[in-house]
Amino acid sequence: MKHESTDDLALEVAASRFAALGSEQRLSVLRTLVRAGPDGLSIGTLGERSGVTGSTLTHHLKILAQADLVTQSRAGRSTICAAVAYDEVAALSEFLLRQCCADSGADERSHDHG
Repeated sequence: MKHESTDDLALEVAASRFAALGSEQRLSVLRTLVRAGPDGLSIGTLGERSGVTGSTLTHHLKILAQADLVTQSRAGRSTICAAVAYDEVAALSEFLLRQCCADSGADERSHDHG
């Protein structure tokens, strides 16, 4: 049985989250929610501010929610969307930067003969 390492799982999660952000509209929706803060926005306000509305917005919110980047909750008759993934977005940045420059210079110095 193959055991996945923590790095493999982190890579899989990061790839999934980056894929969710791989659309200008989804990125715009997430940025709008980040700007709104932890209280989030109603679907209507989110649509107005992000420029993404209707079934397109619903589709993009579903993808962002599946990637654990946003939540949706009911408040009376409204649906409130919020970016809950501040830590996850920071973790994506950390994932990219964790090994920053790890290979720079080491190979070049060992191959530099002069």
